[in-house]
Amino acid sequence: MVGTGAIARGSHLPALRAPAAEQPLEIVAAVDVGAASAEAFCADAGTGRPYTDLGLMLAEQRPGLVTLGTPPRFHRDQTITALRAGAWVWCEKPPCSSLEDFDAIEAAEGPEHGGPYAAIVFQHRFGSGSDHVRALLAEQAMGRPLVARCQTTWYRDEAYYSVPWRGRWSTEGGGPAMGHGIHQMDLMLDLLGPWPEIRAMAGRLVHDVETEHVSTALVRFENGTMATIVNSVLSPAEVSRIRIDCERATVGLTHLHGHRNADWRITPAPGVSPELASAWQDFGADVPSSHEAQPRGLLADLRAGRRPRSSGADGRTSLELVAALYKAAFTGNTVRAGGIGPGDPYYSALHGDAPGWAPEPAEAGA
Repeated sequence: MVGTGAIARGSHLPALRAPAAEQPLEIVAAVDVGAASAEAFCADAGTGRPYTDLGLMLAEQRPGLVTLGTPPRFHRDQTITALRAGAWVWCEKPPCSSLEDFDAIEAAEGPEHGGPYAAIVFQHRFGSGSDHVRALLAEQAMGRPLVARCQTTWYRDEAYYSVPWRGRWSTEGGGPAMGHGIHQMDLMLDLLGPWPEIRAMAGRLVHDVETEHVSTALVRFENGTMATIVNSVLSPAEVSRIRIDCERATVGLTHLHGHRNADWRITPAPGVSPELASAWQDFGADVPSSHEAQPRGLLADLRAGRRPRSSGADGRTSLELVAALYKAAFTGNTVRAGGIGPGDPYYSALHGDAPGWAPEPAEAGA
């Protein structure tokens, strides 16, 4: 486990302890730049050896899986280091600071059959609720999806941004589109599939930071669905929502940081039989969308040597949407999927060197 802060203690450790009771799995090490933090983590967890050097840990322990709970600016180098040592990686979101970084990570993965691979923590697309709705949409049981809404409206005050690395492109990677709303956008993409175009706006309205405080976007999907996206850190009544209006029903999800079956609602259109509407409501056993839901599949894939979900092209899609959202917002142009590649300023940095948005040159150099 690399990074022994709150996300490692509160999410990654419990997520791995659950499957450890069912299969061969041992936490062998914890790595942190602070020796005291790594030592305290191992003592509290009752397992593992503390390290302050990732390379030394990889050489001595040769783990099969490395989890990353470090700030985004370290993800590229740490993921590549682990992959080259033969370890699979489970990396906390956001995956890295740019599409260029993501492509470098994918290039460091092993062969298509066997790995090692690097997967991103996108736990909202896992769990019984999202599994059930994904299946209904895939078979068009409720008819074609037509209209969608993706909302992450949270609240962050001055104290939040007083932490030096927050609100800066070089350290946080982006604003709420990147660090907060990426979870709901990833779930929307997982449910609705590919998108060909996006238009967007972004603004700084309150805090004195580099990144945006709010963004809105319009997205057209290949299946014809037209969607709106709102990401905000200026909203005191915090909520996360997804809504998809299909021909014969509306699917709605309302939660904050994780969902259960009870957080989903399916409202049938007039004329739908009670029997059919009742079948749509059968979500099965309740498996919450926590960090615990994703590792079970990841570990099964690791043992089988097959590419896991939220890795490779499947993991890149959400970062590409974020990059396209920023480009559309900062240029005022419609951006098309697949259009951001080498040579495009938004490929190497999400701010795209846009006037008024990119860091000052001296700070960027620092």
